[in-house]
Amino acid sequence: MSTFSPLREQLTEAATRFAADPGVVADILAGIVDDVDRALREELEIFPVCHHSPASALAMVRRLHEKQPRVIYLELCEDLRPILEELRNCTLPVALQAWAGEPDGFPATWAPLSVVAPITEASAEYQAIAYALNTPGVELVLVDRSTDHVFQWSPGQERDSADGGETEEALHGDAVGIEIGDLRPHFAELEEHLLHHGKVRHWSEWWDQYVEQPLAGADYDTYRQVMVLIGSLFRRLRRTGTDRDEDRERYMWTRMREHLAATGSDPAQCLYVCGAFHAASHVEQFGLAADAPYEITPRSATVWQYGLIPSSHSAIEEQFGLAAGSVSIAAATWAKGVRRGKLRPFVLKGQQTAKAAAARKTKAIAQSESPPVADQLSGFLSRPPRLDDLDESELLEWSVDIVRLARRNGYLASTADAIAIFETSILLAGMRNRARPTPYDFQDAAITCIEKDHVPGRRDVRRLCEILLGGDRIGQVGYAALPPLAQNVFDRLTPVGVVPTDRGVRRTLLDLESDPHLRPCSDLLWMLRRLLPVGAARPIMGTRELGERSIQESWDLALGKYQRDLVQLGYEGVTIEQVLEQRLRRAVNDPDATAAGALAAVEDALVYLGSARLADELGARAVELLAAERSVDEAPEVLRRIRLLLNYFRSTGAGLPQWCGTFVTAGYAHYCTLLPTAFTDEETGVRPVAAMLGFLFGMENLALSLGCDHTQLELAVRQSHPEAPAKVALLWATRLQLGLLTQAELRARCDDMLANPLVVPAFPQYLSGFVQAMDPVPTLKPFIVELLSKAFGRLPDSVLLPWLPTLITTLRGQAAELIPALTREAGRTFPGERAAVESWTPPWAKTASVAPAAVVAPGGPASDLLRAHPSACDALAGLLGHEDGWQEFAPGPNRSVTALLERHPLAAAALAAMLPEASPAGLSVASVAR
Repeated sequence: MSTFSPLREQLTEAATRFAADPGVVADILAGIVDDVDRALREELEIFPVCHHSPASALAMVRRLHEKQPRVIYLELCEDLRPILEELRNCTLPVALQAWAGEPDGFPATWAPLSVVAPITEASAEYQAIAYALNTPGVELVLVDRSTDHVFQWSPGQERDSADGGETEEALHGDAVGIEIGDLRPHFAELEEHLLHHGKVRHWSEWWDQYVEQPLAGADYDTYRQVMVLIGSLFRRLRRTGTDRDEDRERYMWTRMREHLAATGSDPAQCLYVCGAFHAASHVEQFGLAADAPYEITPRSATVWQYGLIPSSHSAIEEQFGLAAGSVSIAAATWAKGVRRGKLRPFVLKGQQTAKAAAARKTKAIAQSESPPVADQLSGFLSRPPRLDDLDESELLEWSVDIVRLARRNGYLASTADAIAIFETSILLAGMRNRARPTPYDFQDAAITCIEKDHVPGRRDVRRLCEILLGGDRIGQVGYAALPPLAQNVFDRLTPVGVVPTDRGVRRTLLDLESDPHLRPCSDLLWMLRRLLPVGAARPIMGTRELGERSIQESWDLALGKYQRDLVQLGYEGVTIEQVLEQRLRRAVNDPDATAAGALAAVEDALVYLGSARLADELGARAVELLAAERSVDEAPEVLRRIRLLLNYFRSTGAGLPQWCGTFVTAGYAHYCTLLPTAFTDEETGVRPVAAMLGFLFGMENLALSLGCDHTQLELAVRQSHPEAPAKVALLWATRLQLGLLTQAELRARCDDMLANPLVVPAFPQYLSGFVQAMDPVPTLKPFIVELLSKAFGRLPDSVLLPWLPTLITTLRGQAAELIPALTREAGRTFPGERAAVESWTPPWAKTASVAPAAVVAPGGPASDLLRAHPSACDALAGLLGHEDGWQEFAPGPNRSVTALLERHPLAAAALAAMLPEASPAGLSVASVAR
């Protein structure tokens, strides 16, 4: 007869009397009892735990002191075993991490692969690890599937759901979290029922009240039976997601049997630590007596790296869906349970303080066999849990301390509030059927009595209560446990006073002129600023750009706060320079890489690494990316960066590298080809088109010297036929720059637009195009000032006032960075004093009033000039389409030169004005012909 037969009969009878469907309920209840019976009768002792449970940790301490096992099998990824020794050099909480930057056998979109397993002091797994590593002759064996199998068994959609949130406090980032003993129902109706009848708000509070507190002082048999009972209940009610858990159970039992067969260990001296969910396993491989085979698939070719990263209570809560503050409350419960039970928890020797080490120098407890299993469940389930009496001194201390903390954070709290919190906590506990107020009751009371209607600072009362009860503890990895890269960083920053144990922000000043030996520290800090998140290394004074080096720098350094990110860099290389070089290469070879990104990588290679070799390699890749691009959206960034790089290389003694010339010629041909399409494409903005023209006009001299053809640009402009007003204005400016449109013709077109009431509403768009054209056509700035002046002078208020907001928003949205240059041009055009405005005549009005040169008597210096240089006159006539050549002193309308000068009197006048002894008034067509 089974030990639990009476309990099974009682539950079956209760299901028959009270359940609507007694058959199903009876099967579930009887199955739960059978699971408990099966787990406790197993030859290998199973220790069920819950993740970060103080009750589990307290029970583990008691059992380890009593049993003193020689082999501990722990549910943790088996390939994490080598780094457990490094926990001695750390301050908990920390997380074990496996990291792979280049997956081999997994989708490339999953990269980088990362798995973390957080460890806190108030956890049963840490107590088992500390006992095994501190005790000679004890073997610790991790039996869960490897980190490689974590991803082998995780389809893409499941992995996405397992990822942790990327928040400021989530130190684990997007790593997949591994936890022991996930005891959550995963059954919405059951969880809602438990929360409603338990009068609690979230699962963490229910677990603390109905599981943690009753089991904190329970005996070992009661603890085991209750935990297996809960694990079995949630397992049977879970509808989906058990296939992967069953594969893990088959994996673990197979590994344990292999180890026992290989070492010959006595199962009676072994302990199997696993989640309570797995303790109630139904797989055919369960138990040492089972002989069902299970084939473990080989690992992929992915190269994994292992290390430790800092963790925190909030990071654990965020990643595993726990209520805020629950891990801190669990830590406080653990500390109280240790004091009350006078227990000696296990701590790794490297983490022990002198006081703790002296307190633990007690004689060893003799090993004892496990007592026969007795039915403790019947009594536990039949009587209400024993609740602690009210601890008035503890509650009073909490109430006084929270008021003091609130006043420091800007709240107008007083002694009356402390009294109110004390009484309200007791009242809330009574309303929730609790003899003793829990930290959650105290937290609710404090929020009600202190916070009232607003939060004066950045911390609310809920956060202050978490700080009071233990705070968000953030772990730290010791220097000896850091990867070589992180150690190298701290070693190189020793001259500026940076030490690995720093947790706050350190202000440091570098006088690079008087202390040149600090320049390597400056170089390293700039690289850290490039690679680490904002705030890890923040420059207060000093810059680092192409060709610029500061003589003094001031930094705020918080490497201790961002230690996790620094450790992460250690997985990518041995030195910070190697990591930066690899990242730059990876960026330019990415499938989504762009020419602008490649030019940015070239700039970083020169600024941070000073490597011309790497810059040439990245620049060659930029040429390839530019030639392959079919979009011009990145043209403004390409133009800005290539201008910066060309100016830098021209200032150096080596001159332009070969890839720069290739980039300019390739860009000239590429943008000429795309120009007609970009002008007409509705999805291409005016700014990218203006940037293309800026590249073509700005780089034209260099491009032509390297073999490009100017005709290609003219053909591209002639083939462009935009419809958008801004692009039309940009095309007009381009044609003006190429000589295909005169300024008089452009002025006439704009005057016609201002006179046309149908075009005036779209005039801001035209003006935006002209402003964008200031970059490729800098000579257009006076004309834009003229155009704006005419618009404000000619348009009536009824048109101008509704039109003005559109003008402002258009210029601000499309050409904000060019407005200062336009403003400076207006300052040069208009008079500087108010009194001079009335007598001021616009320069464009003077140009319009200039009359053609008068025709006067024959003779003059111009005719002598033309007679002395007939070949120049022939060349000019040929450019204007007259091929008859020079006609010597042959007056009459049939002579080519005479006809040419008659047709263009202003040109003859301008030519004569260039001579110091001539003036337009003394020049005539007849004199030139003579």
